[in-house]
Amino acid sequence: MSYETLQTQLSHGVALIWLNRPELRNAMNDVVIAELTDAFERTGDDDEVRAIVLAGHGSAFCAGGDLGWMKRAREFTPEENRADAAKLAKMLRTIYENPKPVVARVHGPAFAGGMGLVAACDIAIASTDAKFCLSEVKLGLIPAMISPYVIRAIGEQAARRYFLTAEVFEAAEAYRIGLVHELCMPAELDATVNAMLGHLLKGGPVALGEGKRLIRDVAGRAIDDALAAETAARIAAARASDEGQEGIAAFFEKRRPAWVPSQS
Repeated sequence: MSYETLQTQLSHGVALIWLNRPELRNAMNDVVIAELTDAFERTGDDDEVRAIVLAGHGSAFCAGGDLGWMKRAREFTPEENRADAAKLAKMLRTIYENPKPVVARVHGPAFAGGMGLVAACDIAIASTDAKFCLSEVKLGLIPAMISPYVIRAIGEQAARRYFLTAEVFEAAEAYRIGLVHELCMPAELDATVNAMLGHLLKGGPVALGEGKRLIRDVAGRAIDDALAAETAARIAAARASDEGQEGIAAFFEKRRPAWVPSQS
């Protein structure tokens, strides 16, 4: 699929989705949002795709909202504003609920909506030159659409600070508050992402998607009889599935399961 604002490729079961507006530091507009939604829907439905990497060409991961798009939005009617916001909400949810593991490859600025993209991914790996900011209040706005993902990633207390101060903070702070899972030197970013992909590709494709759904369904719930019964039913179904049977057989036969590439 050819896109105006993205570059995509599939290699060894990994779909690479590159934000490709380097001259604008990969700032988001309505076209970027529509194309990201399409790209993640397609990769989520593609059986050849085992994992997805979201990255940015140029000097930034994503510097937030495109100024031209923001200028046009000043003239929107309330109905147009709601429709525009709904498209961003759909895009973020498409990333967050994608059945494939999604890894953010972060370098340079990841501001406002760009930080929301990072939070919507399952795993974030950042180089030490990455910087983060929730800058919306400086424009008299709020980080509304990205807030469910950012608050889940960094927690309420950190959100209280960074939603309100709009400070720029470093990669080390992003790691400390839980937005980023791993830090590395800029020259090691691709190798660190590839090492993470090596772990992900060893997981059963169905199990990875079900594992993601399990987290969403269980997080924050009371540990009670209903949850115990539900989780028991889920592991029973996994054990009886073709993938579960293959994985268990491979373990006892001391061989790779069918989904693991031979070079792993």
